[in-house]
Amino acid sequence: MEVADSTHAYGDVHLDILTLDTQGGTAREDALAIEEALEIRLAGSEPVITMRTPGHDRELAAGLMLSEGVAHSRDDFEVIDHLVGQPNVLQVVLKRFNTTKAERLARSSLSNSACGVCGKKKLNLEAMQGLSPLVFSSPLSRQLLTSLPGELNKQQTLFAHTGGLHAAALFDANGQLLALREDVGRHNADDKLTGWALLNDQLPLDERIVLLSGRASFELIQKCIMARVSVVCAISAPSSYAVRLAREFGITLVGFLRDGRFNIYAGAERILGSSYALPASVDNKRLA
Repeated sequence: MEVADSTHAYGDVHLDILTLDTQGGTAREDALAIEEALEIRLAGSEPVITMRTPGHDRELAAGLMLSEGVAHSRDDFEVIDHLVGQPNVLQVVLKRFNTTKAERLARSSLSNSACGVCGKKKLNLEAMQGLSPLVFSSPLSRQLLTSLPGELNKQQTLFAHTGGLHAAALFDANGQLLALREDVGRHNADDKLTGWALLNDQLPLDERIVLLSGRASFELIQKCIMARVSVVCAISAPSSYAVRLAREFGITLVGFLRDGRFNIYAGAERILGSSYALPASVDNKRLA
């Protein structure tokens, strides 16, 4: 299992604060999640700036390029590493540079830690063109799915200290935690997770489950589609566009996975059997 650790520059900063209530106040020390800008320099393209929690930056860049259709395996990279003495600058050189694909990344130009789409010049749907619907052969039990949030919580060490981080976790079909990444940005956490899979030759993730600590939005489902994840679960709600994409690409999408219950928004047959279909009142036409 791969979890976040301090050797990758993950961490928090401590400072003195004042906590007030109706009865008075107390001076104490608080821990905050670190947020810094990372400049990703892809040779032959404009730099990309993203706000992130430092750590696993190589995975972040690899996952970002996977989601934008720029790279698909670790063999695509000639160089992917920090510049000497510059921990917030990552140099990337592709073995086979593709101008069209690099332009997709340039359109991302700036993303902040709150939103992977904010700041983009254009939504990138081109990378998903031609991808077939996903297949997941192992049946999923309700008991397995409801056990996943507890496993996630056990490993969210930085969130436990700061309360200010999102997480994305990867499980196998038996509920075994394979990897977990935390970041101030939920899209960064997902990029780090899929980037870990790419750099460790774990793609495609069609027999894996991704659990998101927050909501399931369009950009997170898009990233999972590019990594070929067939089951996506979220502790909170999905958006309408996320559901639309999940149904189009054959993803099982589960939301509000907490307290021993959950909602199924797409791909219910993987949990309830191949003969089950979602009610007509929530079919794709209503989401178009």
